[in-house]
This record gives sequence, C-alpha cells and structure tokens, in this order.
Amino acid sequence: MPVAQQTNQEQGLRHQLSAGQMAMVAVGGSIGTGLLLGSAAALEIAGPGVILSYALAAFINFTVAMALGELSSMHPAAGSFGVYGELYLNAWAGFISRAGYWAAIAMSVGVDLVASATYMAYWFPAVPALLWVVAFSALLLLINLRSVGSYGRFEYWFAMIKVVTILAFIVIGAGLLLSHQVAPQYTAQGGFFPKGALAPLLAMAFALYTFGGVEMVAITTGESRSAGEIPRAVRLTFGVLTFVYLGAITVLVGVMPWNRAGVTESPFVSVFRHANLPAAPHLMNFVVLTAALSGANAALYVSSRMLFSLARRGWAPVALGRLNAAGSPRSALLASSFGIVVALVLEKWAPKDAFVYILGAALCGLMLSWLVSLAAHAVFRHRLTPEEVRNLPMRSPGGAWLSVVGLILVCIAMAETWSGSHLALLSSAVYLVVLTAAYLLIRTRGQAASN
Repeated sequence: MPVAQQTNQEQGLRHQLSAGQMAMVAVGGSIGTGLLLGSAAALEIAGPGVILSYALAAFINFTVAMALGELSSMHPAAGSFGVYGELYLNAWAGFISRAGYWAAIAMSVGVDLVASATYMAYWFPAVPALLWVVAFSALLLLINLRSVGSYGRFEYWFAMIKVVTILAFIVIGAGLLLSHQVAPQYTAQGGFFPKGALAPLLAMAFALYTFGGVEMVAITTGESRSAGEIPRAVRLTFGVLTFVYLGAITVLVGVMPWNRAGVTESPFVSVFRHANLPAAPHLMNFVVLTAALSGANAALYVSSRMLFSLARRGWAPVALGRLNAAGSPRSALLASSFGIVVALVLEKWAPKDAFVYILGAALCGLMLSWLVSLAAHAVFRHRLTPEEVRNLPMRSPGGAWLSVVGLILVCIAMAETWSGSHLALLSSAVYLVVLTAAYLLIRTRGQAASN
C-alpha cells in the first residue's frame, strides 16, 4: 500500500504531544513493578553479573530505538511498526505485529490494575480488591477519553513519580557506596560471576523484557505536534530508560548481597531504610502503586491507538476507527479495556499457571513488534539512495546493519527464553497460530466482500 494512503487512514487524530510527553508515555509504559519489586529474579539467575545482562539488553534496545526513530520520523503513525511492517515487509507482518501487540498490551492493563488493588490492600485491607479495580479503571478511562494533549500532560507527571524515585535510589545508593557506609557487594558473595560466566546470558531475557516500552514512543508519533519532536522523543526515551535501568541495577547489586535481595522486602525499601528515610515502606508502596497505574494508563493509550489503526486499515470493525469530539478513539479504548475483565476472572477462578500462559503470549506480542520494526527498517534502508539517507530527519548510526544485528540478538534472546520454559514456547506458538488464522480469515472475508 502506498505511504500516502497509509498516512491518510489515520486522519482525525490530534497532533498535540510534545517530545517530553511522548517520551514519558513510553517510559511510563516501560518502568513497572518488575524493576521496583521483581529485580531479585534476575539477580538470582546471574548474581552481580546481571549488570552485563542489562548492558546487553540496553544495546538491543538501542537497535530498536534507532530503527523506530528513523521510520517514525519519516512515517509518523499511530500504527507505527504495524504500518512499517506492511509498507516494507508484507500484509501478514503488518497485521500480526499490530494485532499481537494490541492483545498483549491490553492484557497488561488488567494485570496492572489487579496489582494496584493489591498495593491498596497495604493501607486498606478491609476494602474488596474489586472496588479498587473498578475505581481505577473508571479513572483511567476518563483520562484517556479526554484530548491527547490533556492525556499527555497527566501521564508526563504521573510517570515522573517513579522516574524521580528511581533517580533518588541511584543517588542515595551511590552515596552510600562512595562514602563507605555500605560495603560494596559486587564480589563479596562468591565473586562477580557466582553462577558462572554464562549466567548473564541466561538472565538477559529478563533484562530485555524490562526494556519493553521503547516501541510505545513510535505509537505516540501519530499524535506528535510536529515532525521535529520525534527524534528528540526517541533519543530521550532511550536515554532515560538506559540510565534508569543500568543505574538502578548497578547500585542495587552494589548495596545488596545478591543472594538476599528482595527475600524479605523490596531492595528499594532496603536502600531507603539504610538512608534513614522516614516511612520507607509507605513511600515505596505509593511508588509501586503509581508505577502500576501509570503503566496501565500508558498501555490503555497505546492499545487503543493500535486497535484504531487496525480498524482504519480494515483489519477490525469500522466502528473501532471512529473518534470522539476530543479526538480520542472511544470505541477502540473501551474494547482495549477487555484485559481488565480477563485479569479479574483469571485472578479469581483460573489455575495458577494461567498467568504464565498469558505472560508468554504477552512477551511474544512485544517481541513481534521489535522483530517487525528491525526487519522493516533493514528493508527501508536498503531501498534508500545515499542522498535520501543524508536527508533523513533522524539517522541510525549503523544503518541497516545495526538492525540486522539487533534482529539476530532478539531471536537469540527469544530462543533462550523458549529453551528455559516450555510454557513460554507453547503459549508463543499458539499465539502465532491464532494470529495467523485470524489474518487469513479476515483477508478471505475482505476479498469475498469486494467481489
């Protein structure tokens, strides 16, 4: 499909987001409770060597950010990697990356809201969790139904809470280490590689998934207030995520024995206790609550735009491509909140391993967006003349080759995840089969209707 036709399909969206707001939507969607509470899982696998896992994950994240930066600066679109996949690969890649990502991110909305209710129980144990989920769901839907400019301002400051908290953790932790108030733990418990030199590779998948969210900045480009904002937003997103993740994990490994981190409490609470911060548990409970809600807010935004893009392309019902008076895709937004109901049902009645299957499918959806982005960018660069490359609004330093390297590394990370978890492999395979079947069914119906 011609580029102009793809762009025209998303007419009606308001162009009101600044570079900072676009970046904070992506940061808000990326930094979740996984870093704040679940960092012990990666430490258990690799020990202090997990720092190398995050460094390699940051490099892979860089390849994706540069690929999406080039593509989105040329083709700003809410459908982002789905549009790029269709333009430079094929219709199947465009569909499964959009549909797979939409379902995965929409599901995460529900998971985050269920987590939020759990955090509220710390202060209000007698209040039913369902009440919190309903209240928070209504709040986030109201925020998303307003103009995108209003949404962007809210998410900017909402996501800033956890960014500032992690920056405070990095500064305080570094201060404790440099002032020798805490003995460095980098080699204190069996050396830097207590689980072996290859252990960081085993933990790389966990580190890689924490960076999930950089692709969200490309989705926001469909509503950027100017093309010049896009390169700044992409670079800002990558810079913030890399500093936050690498800084936090480096400090965490230094101040906490790797074999005791998070066993009794969050490593973040432990560091704030060392610094004699008053009410550290209450502070961190507030932060993880806002982290979950900010993540749900960002996920609701990007999933609604992805479904809107599918509808405008003809892959979803026409009604889902309509906008309200504020320029928000109301029907797509409501449809994307299905994850709230599913998460509640699973939490209440499903077997314990149900969330493992859901997580495997969700991770598959995320990786599909990265794989399609990298492959589409390699083809995009191959088609450009040297003069066209010089005129790009944003240029990837490695061009097509950087995306090829990133593509290979993402595939290796996925293979490593599948080899370590048969459930992840099974759920990913089923997910791909279902997406492909949906693609074939919708395409066949579309062809029949046109004849």
